[in-house]
Amino acid sequence: MNGIKIICWNVNGIRAVARKGFLEWIGKESPDILCLQETKASPEQLTHDLLEPPGYLAYWNYPERKGYSGVATLTKEKPFDVQNSFGAPAFDTEGRVIITKHPGFTICNVYFPNGKQSAERLKYKLDFYEAFLNFLEPLRLKGEKLIICGDVNTAHKEIDLARPKENEKISGFLPIERAWLDKLVANGYIDAFRHFNKEPGQYTWWDMKSRARERNVGWRIDYFFITENLLSQMDKAFIMREVTGSDHCPIALMLH
Repeated sequence: MNGIKIICWNVNGIRAVARKGFLEWIGKESPDILCLQETKASPEQLTHDLLEPPGYLAYWNYPERKGYSGVATLTKEKPFDVQNSFGAPAFDTEGRVIITKHPGFTICNVYFPNGKQSAERLKYKLDFYEAFLNFLEPLRLKGEKLIICGDVNTAHKEIDLARPKENEKISGFLPIERAWLDKLVANGYIDAFRHFNKEPGQYTWWDMKSRARERNVGWRIDYFFITENLLSQMDKAFIMREVTGSDHCPIALMLH
């Protein structure tokens, strides 16, 4: 595969974005691989074209609870292997992970938990983080080329949200959550977007109720992380802020 375009997007409901031109957008952008989070649908609720958009093989992980969570990976070429788990059964019921192996790399498409609801959910999120890193590390140490993408539900640094001071006691910017991202980077995973762009004001999620997008009062909580052995193949990584339809915008990674 030469010149690979990978797009990642929390759609906040696949049926909602479908009504806003999602399939036409896929046709125009034509990513080689598209990783979606928060699909919020079960198979019987989806049309054939949404279940498997033209030109793509589609892999879904549906949660046990309806209208909640869920991820999908669409790819033009058939992966060697597809898994809907990272080997921690406690986290399998919410439909948060699809791992696909492609020629030259493995993609982990992940919708990480949100910890805002309660202390229990924050603990679930932190436990999920740790279990996921425990899954990744043996693969990285074996020399696998890994791409981790999705809604991490945490802004890493102060530059990654518009109002860091006001949010330092809010889940999504707690020191304990950010420390996990520090650990990820310390273990050799590269924040693809920040490799190219060190500017402030670069966000991927905005609160819809307060029309924050119009004022660009946002958070960068959607990420591509790559292992160091993929760095020489990375051409660019960018935020597709102009794409609407969800409270998140897509992010993109280009490899050669």
